[in-house]
Amino acid sequence: MKNYLKMSFMGISENEATARTAAAAVFSELNPTIEQIADVRTAVSEAVTNAIVHGYRGTSGMVEMECSIMGDIFTVIVSDKGCGIENLELAMQPFYTTAKGEERTGIGFAVMQAFMDNLEVTSEIGKGTKVTMKKRVKAFDDVSELSAVRC
Repeated sequence: MKNYLKMSFMGISENEATARTAAAAVFSELNPTIEQIADVRTAVSEAVTNAIVHGYRGTSGMVEMECSIMGDIFTVIVSDKGCGIENLELAMQPFYTTAKGEERTGIGFAVMQAFMDNLEVTSEIGKGTKVTMKKRVKAFDDVSELSAVRC
């Protein structure tokens, strides 16, 4: 393992920015593109927001985030000990939301899937939800290979 970060924070919306910044800082060690950093920041933002809004549903609780780098793979895990997801298959469908009366689009998991290379979600009613996301950063052998990708 090249690096590892674990942090716990109160499940309040003000901490979402801290989580995405911390994750991006660890991810930066792989020398990703600006676009890849933005992808990770967005995916982490969605995962943390889901934990706060849907996991705790107006109550309070802690959110944990773990970031690690192994080889060229960045892994981030966001977990809560909230209410859990009753129907995970349904929750993974775009535009499904448990916060129907609020301004929620129901695309959080779809965004995470689109911006990360791998997404796994596990959940247990009354015990919480764990979202594991991975992003690979390909190492370039030389500058000419890198410039060819950017063209």
